Amino acid sequence: MEIYRFGFDAMGGSAEAVLVSKSKEEAHSIANLVLEEVGRIEFKYSRYRPGSIVSRINAAAGSDSVEYDEETASLFGYADTLYEMSDGLFDLTSGVLRHAWDFSKAILPEPAKLSGLLSLVGWNRVERQGNAIRLPEAGMEIDFGGVGKEYAADRAAAVVAAKGVRHGYVNLAGDIRLVGPKPDGTPWVIGIQDPRHKELTIASIPLHGGALATSGDYERFFEVEGHRYCHILHPRTGFPVTYWRSVTVVAPLAITAGSCTTIAMLKGVDALAFLEDAGMGYLAVDQSGKIYHKNT
Repeated sequence: MEIYRFGFDAMGGSAEAVLVSKSKEEAHSIANLVLEEVGRIEFKYSRYRPGSIVSRINAAAGSDSVEYDEETASLFGYADTLYEMSDGLFDLTSGVLRHAWDFSKAILPEPAKLSGLLSLVGWNRVERQGNAIRLPEAGMEIDFGGVGKEYAADRAAAVVAAKGVRHGYVNLAGDIRLVGPKPDGTPWVIGIQDPRHKELTIASIPLHGGALATSGDYERFFEVEGHRYCHILHPRTGFPVTYWRSVTVVAPLAITAGSCTTIAMLKGVDALAFLEDAGMGYLAVDQSGKIYHKNT
């Protein structure tokens, strides 16, 4: 049995499938299935794809309902759970706030524009009946950022496991779902990036299974007068979060790890209490560079 690594681009970032297989041909065949599954989910749920369910729902905002399938229903159900457990901070409709921010330019948004977009945020306002969803106000949007890539990692890992692979993992731009440990039973060691030095790591986490995800203020940001503005936007203020440099969470599923890192970034000073209550292992770095961690 050999370890084979297959790199590819997906969901706006670099990805990798690491598979332990008896032959390169078999590993390559399974890697192609990973690409197909990740591509399927990206095509179905990306806001950038005109034919995606997300684009169709957003295009119908303020007018018609749009029907959805059981897979999408399960994601909406999970969004309900996240909205409740985060006291409304994890909100699929808050993605509309990105229209006020251009992270390629160091310019703060106009207050009037931001205020108008904030009025469109509210998962509790979204109407769902049976297998149909309606956004009640024109301009409202849903966005699966925060769960979509992580869900794809979980689904891709399930495809790998279904093919009999027992050792390996799927890594979608740092959102990692393991299939199993190394062939000799030892853990894969996942390096955690230093949020202020891209080429450095601040920790290494050994994992036999489960998943790991990281959210941080270093992925997309700009600085104005020494203040960093990152892409993680608070649904109540419309402004970027500021308390943590990064939060990494270890959980059984990538979708759980990813949503919990996002909620932790949004919760600020209350993040560690939230993660403790949720029973998650974590590694968090505050703005002074101090590291907090807990093993599961």
